[in-house]
Amino acid sequence: MKPLVYKKSRRAPSGPREPERHKLHITKGDTVRVISGEHRGKEGKVLRVFPKEFRVEVEGVNIVKKHKRAANPNQESGIIELTAPIAASKVMLLDPKSGDPTRVRRRVDKDGTVQRIAVRSGQPIPRVKAK
Repeated sequence: MKPLVYKKSRRAPSGPREPERHKLHITKGDTVRVISGEHRGKEGKVLRVFPKEFRVEVEGVNIVKKHKRAANPNQESGIIELTAPIAASKVMLLDPKSGDPTRVRRRVDKDGTVQRIAVRSGQPIPRVKAK
């Protein structure tokens, strides 16, 4: 007769888990500079933000070519160029006063609105209104 073996139940690990959305220092419409990687030194406007993946899509940075097949007979197939997202840690916000990359600090005003402050100059960074 076989000995009785107790198996551990398959529970989720109890350690810290990955957040569902990362807190980003960048929003859509901000002007940023790439600080590391293949596209280092390039500047551009943030087109899209992906908080779940901790990535941002910057205009003119990380251009990839995609081979597109025609979906129906009257469409044209070919190679199209589009911007691919890069890690949010590879970009820094530009200081509104000097135009240099800066870290960002948050300040809560008395009325409860959160304002982003450039660490380098101490000036507030304006939020770009979405159209």
